[in-house]
Amino acid sequence: MELNEILEGVRDHTLSLEEAQRFIQGYSEYGYAKLDSDRERRSGFPEVVFCSRKSLDHLVNIYEGLYLEKGEVLGTRATEEQYEAVKKKLSRVTYDPLSRIMKIEKDKPHIGKIAICTAGTADIPVAEEAAQTAEFFGSLVSRHYDVGVSGIHRLMSKIEDIQSANCIVAVAGMEGALASVIGGLVKNPVIAVPTSVGYGANFGGLSALLTMINSCANGIATVNIDNGYGAGYLATQINRLAAGSVT
Repeated sequence: MELNEILEGVRDHTLSLEEAQRFIQGYSEYGYAKLDSDRERRSGFPEVVFCSRKSLDHLVNIYEGLYLEKGEVLGTRATEEQYEAVKKKLSRVTYDPLSRIMKIEKDKPHIGKIAICTAGTADIPVAEEAAQTAEFFGSLVSRHYDVGVSGIHRLMSKIEDIQSANCIVAVAGMEGALASVIGGLVKNPVIAVPTSVGYGANFGGLSALLTMINSCANGIATVNIDNGYGAGYLATQINRLAAGSVT
């Protein structure tokens, strides 16, 4: 909302002073949290809730505030207990225990194309966090799971669809080689996501992280270990630019 609209709203009594203050300062003050109502205008994406370690009361109030502000809410790393608490207040909320995504979502078109690939089925929870994040923000997602390098014919059987994507997210644990292989086969950006999947010398995803950031393939960017949300967010930014939805 522009400043003149805020002032006119106060003048015409369609906005309270409290509402006008919130619009001007760009956030809603909760004491324990400041809901960033201006974030979508600044960055193109509304605020997303990191649910982990939040108290139930705080989380419920945050979800209600964002829902009333935007009509939809995306949260990551939620628990079943948190979902049940939020659902008592907001019946439309849904929860996926695999990705730990908890959301209330509007109907929307899905543009462009992002291909999300995993080395194995154990990497799917992180991949789904990326996929559902990208879908929430309006991207069309193509999933290709269990196409790791130990059976590379599985990857090659899907390569044409992967190559047609505006951006590829490669999710892998163990030694993390999938991103390098895909990077050598596609012309568009690859976002590598190391996962903590693996045996002891995997060091909780560190071996995959080091492989990915040391890749000899070009056009690969690497996010943090298990950071599916960050990959989905970045992939959507790239996809929006490629699809021409950002001016």
